[in-house]
Amino acid sequence: MHREERPAAPHRVMRQDDNGNRFLLARGLGRAEAEALAAEFEARGHKQLYWVEPEEPEEPERPAGPA
Repeated sequence: MHREERPAAPHRVMRQDDNGNRFLLARGLGRAEAEALAAEFEARGHKQLYWVEPEEPEEPERPAGPA
């Protein structure tokens, strides 16, 4: 039996600073690549929080209509 494989979902690397501000550091990465990048940032010893999360599919733009 053949199992259909789906392409891996893209992931992004996020950072949160000491004031709770969140920043996108990188996007469109495979999970392993994103995890490696987050680990590299963490190894630098800064107090910020780094994490990896799947990217949400972008919603299609809706045409502007009458209000």
